[in-house]
Amino acid sequence: MRHNKAINHLGRKSGHRKAMLANMATSLILHKRIETTVAKAKALRMYVEPLISKSKEDSTHSRRMVFSYLKNKYAVTELFRVIAPKVADRPGGYTRVLKTGFRQGDGADMALIELVDFNEAALASSPKKETKKSGTRRSRSKKGAATPAAEAPEAVEAAAAPVAEPAEAPAAETPAEEKKAE
Repeated sequence: MRHNKAINHLGRKSGHRKAMLANMATSLILHKRIETTVAKAKALRMYVEPLISKSKEDSTHSRRMVFSYLKNKYAVTELFRVIAPKVADRPGGYTRVLKTGFRQGDGADMALIELVDFNEAALASSPKKETKKSGTRRSRSKKGAATPAAEAPEAVEAAAAPVAEPAEAPAAETPAEEKKAE
């Protein structure tokens, strides 16, 4: 019986499993996204998320602890220099598992596991969402009321601008001509 045995052994002995998870974690950290089976992705998530949490504190001890798991100095450097600053304010959930279908050869259920803050598609859409969240209904109604008042001073400035521009234009060209002369 397997009562209270949460770890998935993945059909491997412990040494093989630790080496495989260390290699997969290194690849995930260096490439930000890897494709594997769903079972391995879930096991990798349990393996790599505590390492990312440890990387938030950049100390010699935490670097050595992470290195004891990863055994790759380039991955440790990438984790502490690039990934940790991006996830500093995130309380957890650093990875995302996306199921992609079945493998052609043996029909294994495949998945993409990726670091959440490094997904280009999500990053492209997230600034739009943040700008929408920053506005509230009250500020929009005030903007609507303030828009006609704000346009009136701009119209006055626009009328005054043609008179002021010719006087400023030669002054702007003079320093450029002096730089060319030097």
